[in-house]
Amino acid sequence: MRNFYKAGRSVTYGLTGAVASSSPHASQAALSILKAGGNAMDAAIAACAIQCVVDPMQTGIGGDCFALVAMGGGSQVEGLNGSGKAPMALTADYLLSNGFDKMDPTSPHAITVPGAIDAWTRLHEKYGSMDFADLLAPAIDCAENGFVVTQRTSVDWEMGVAKLLKNPAASDMYLNNGKPPAAGTIWRLPKLAATLKAIAKKGRAAFYEGDLAAQMADSLKAAGGLHEAEDFAATGADFVAPIHSEYQGHQVHQIPPNGQGITALIMLNILKRFDLDGLDPNGAQRLHLEAEAARLAYLTRNKYVADPTKADVPTEMLLSDEFADHLCKYIEVGKAGDPTGANALERHRDTVYLTVVDKDRNAVSFINSLFQGFGSGIACPKTGVLFQNRGFGFVVDPDHPNCVAPGKRPMHTIIPGMVTKGGKAVLSYGVMGGGYQPVGHAHVLTNIWNYGMDVQEAIDSPRAFYDGGILEVEEGVPASVRAELTAMGYQLADTSMPLGGGQMIAIDANTGVLSAGSESRKDGCAIAY
Repeated sequence: MRNFYKAGRSVTYGLTGAVASSSPHASQAALSILKAGGNAMDAAIAACAIQCVVDPMQTGIGGDCFALVAMGGGSQVEGLNGSGKAPMALTADYLLSNGFDKMDPTSPHAITVPGAIDAWTRLHEKYGSMDFADLLAPAIDCAENGFVVTQRTSVDWEMGVAKLLKNPAASDMYLNNGKPPAAGTIWRLPKLAATLKAIAKKGRAAFYEGDLAAQMADSLKAAGGLHEAEDFAATGADFVAPIHSEYQGHQVHQIPPNGQGITALIMLNILKRFDLDGLDPNGAQRLHLEAEAARLAYLTRNKYVADPTKADVPTEMLLSDEFADHLCKYIEVGKAGDPTGANALERHRDTVYLTVVDKDRNAVSFINSLFQGFGSGIACPKTGVLFQNRGFGFVVDPDHPNCVAPGKRPMHTIIPGMVTKGGKAVLSYGVMGGGYQPVGHAHVLTNIWNYGMDVQEAIDSPRAFYDGGILEVEEGVPASVRAELTAMGYQLADTSMPLGGGQMIAIDANTGVLSAGSESRKDGCAIAY
């Protein structure tokens, strides 16, 4: 229970349905869909489409999408991997011969074919109940008639100005005479509205075939990319069986590689071998064990995680008790371990995550992203599509399983989460923030299960992020705790912005009450009824 003398948010309770997102526009649209008779998937797609308009640095239809779904509130969790692939002409040899020994996040070669629209349409076909055009209508209205820029969004927008100025099409869409909009500004995206209208009318084919696909491919080739219209036509999301691990009687579900969800499960497998219950949740010892679990989990991720259709990824071994026991041998309690190779890829704070639960207890955990702020910064001038830079997740090393290759998916950071217990879905959750996400997942779940926090307290709790030898800490971490961590051998740094952002909906299996929480570090909200 929160301290009502301190600023903060209360848990949002409901009986019929709930939604939590990082945008008030999206949360309101999702609630309207639920009240109009739509189900959780309808509401999630509508909310995400809006965020692709109103949070353009975080997400877009030029990005990717993952989802976990538990229909009817049962324990059968289904996953969808909507991550795009490298163009068929892109090889490591080509990059190396052209002076690229690593991926450049603002190069057209970092642009994988967008998977989001294909993912939305496949999810809608399997789980949706309303007309797809009706789900896109609120987003089209925002893009065409304008939306009001919110406070956190305005800050993130300003941080992307230098990138946007490098591309005329992106600058034209998202800057006004080279300046970003201030909070409270009305902004319109007419070209994006026209593209969304075409998708609403013709579905997937409008985006991946015909004129729009040709225009996007042409714009990428003009920027120096190797993309062809055929790469767009060949794009397809995949329904996948989630991977999972057990923690205190709960089954934690994640999308399998090429996603980094396995990193969160490895962290939990390590942490459950220590007695967290008696520790101060905001104390040095807890943050130390979390940092060490992250160090070892990221080392593992960076060595093994890749597209399993193109490389051998030993998922079963990585999730085994024997492997967790092996990793724990490299933890010396009270001392920072060797951080070599344990980089999290990127310390950015972008992506949107949302979750919806409806009256039938269909639970949807949904995440959509451009990767870094404004993605690659490269936009298509005719369609209004801003392209992601997910290819930055590749390495340019022919001997590495995650080496860039034609038609291959990169190691991917966005990870929705779902928890089941006793044959029922009990928690739909996610934590945004690029490389931070596995740490965020482990942090909020242990906040609930080890420290008895409610969903809002678990999200609000101060965070730390151990990345490549630097332990970033938020303002809420006390000076005394910082001193203890420094004495353990950690190099501390203040976060430049709050770490990530999360949403959660808990489902009480006995009463049916929905408890929703939304990130106080963002602009959004949780709504239930």
